[in-house]
Amino acid sequence: MGDSLSAEYGLPRGAGWVALLSARLKAERPNWQVENASISGETTSGGQARLQALLQAHQPSVVVIELGANDALRGLALTSTRQNLQNMIEASVRQGARVVLVGMQMPPNFGKRYTQDFAAMYADLAKTTKCALVPFFLKGIADRPDASKWFQADGIHPTAAGHPILLDNVWPALKPLLLGR
Repeated sequence: MGDSLSAEYGLPRGAGWVALLSARLKAERPNWQVENASISGETTSGGQARLQALLQAHQPSVVVIELGANDALRGLALTSTRQNLQNMIEASVRQGARVVLVGMQMPPNFGKRYTQDFAAMYADLAKTTKCALVPFFLKGIADRPDASKWFQADGIHPTAAGHPILLDNVWPALKPLLLGR
């Protein structure tokens, strides 16, 4: 479950980190299937509204939740974002899935307190719900001295060259849940 960062926005089909994950898993666990339920522009409320039907249709063993950035970009209340994410985590666990929560950070122009509270929300949710956490999805891309070279012209979405880094950011949290079974 994700937004445009996971839905291959602006990329050729198959170039995004989720497709790269699928290819990686085929080498280690050929019987595992990856379903990308990401939609560009998705908010946590939209993800929450779609989640139950997806859980029933796919009965996943693991759910990766990469949502929240669009909530922040739209100025939605952090309390709502947090509750939506928590509801998604809990619904996934009730269906028997283990969860990886993918954290994001907002640029400093959102204000120091909001930026800090937004980043802390993911760590706190992971601790509270005991799910796996990717602290910052764009680590190694957004924090590079040459970061602008790693983003599409919009300055928001990584180029295809950045997607292997996104996968490498998610893999340490995801691998034990997938391959430890």
